Amino acid sequence: MKAVRLESVGNLFLCEVEKPVPGPGELLVRIEVCGICGTDRHLFLGEFPSKPPVTLGHEFSGFVEAVGPETPGFSVGMRVTGDPNIVCGRCVQCQRGRINLCENLRAIGIHRDGGFADYVVLPIRQAIELPVDLEPGHGAFCEPLACCLHGVDMAEIKAGSSVVVLGGGVIGLLVVQLARLAGATSVVLVTRHEGKRQLAETLGATASIDPNARDPIEAITARDGLLPGGADVVIECAGVAETVRQSTLMARSGGTVVVLGVMPRGEKVEIEPFDILFRELKILGSFINPFTQRRAADLIASGVIKVEPLISRRIGLKEAPEAISHPPRPGEIKVLVVPCLPS
Repeated sequence: MKAVRLESVGNLFLCEVEKPVPGPGELLVRIEVCGICGTDRHLFLGEFPSKPPVTLGHEFSGFVEAVGPETPGFSVGMRVTGDPNIVCGRCVQCQRGRINLCENLRAIGIHRDGGFADYVVLPIRQAIELPVDLEPGHGAFCEPLACCLHGVDMAEIKAGSSVVVLGGGVIGLLVVQLARLAGATSVVLVTRHEGKRQLAETLGATASIDPNARDPIEAITARDGLLPGGADVVIECAGVAETVRQSTLMARSGGTVVVLGVMPRGEKVEIEPFDILFRELKILGSFINPFTQRRAADLIASGVIKVEPLISRRIGLKEAPEAISHPPRPGEIKVLVVPCLPS
């Protein structure tokens, strides 16, 4: 079968590899679609820890082609998505219910072979059934939506809250929708891309700001701004040092900042501790998807979260290494890799 393999940092190739065989408690899944994530680019550049050589791809869905022994509840032909984050269940963090902080965390597509391939082996405890008639491609959004759900949960958005979302990529546009579902009456998206601003407003944002046209801090917090004094919640989704720095300055006194975007390991951001202390800001990090993958799958299946407008293009496995190893095209949101597409 074909697979996109990270052989070492900076070396990503489409290879022929042996088709895997599911063991006890495992499913062999024929990949229908796998989304390219910003983390895949960080892995390629060595900015996020991984364990090469490994087949990348952690946002996938597909159909069960074979089942190993001891796989109750699953059968050939089911459509499934996979929670890529495999936890030990034994460490202190797992026993405290903080499974996303598992000391022995291993992720499909990062530490073990993932979904940029014709097939992937998926442990049944990581598998979540999807409707067979789900729109092709939508299952790949379950994992990023699950991560967004965790961030929105941590933000504790309440009915009537005001929210600022920094970043107009797939994470930001999913968070806009989740914030409105959580009851926020004001949701402001900040991104320099006009098309993403327009899309955000069709998906539920009440306003959007071009940071190139006006200082976004002033545009939000000033007396005549969109949210005078700042927002109840600011969610950073861009994974950029400048927007992380801006996030604390956009929150009202007593507000909450959630860092959801992934920055390269080792990058630093300058903040003012006195400001955090004096205004009693709550600054939280949100990491992956503890106990949210099933909720994400249900939201995707229901159609409540709109994902079709977020798909920029579909490509085959042959085009995947180039797409992963280069920055996104201008205005691009989500690229889906579809193994069955002709090369």
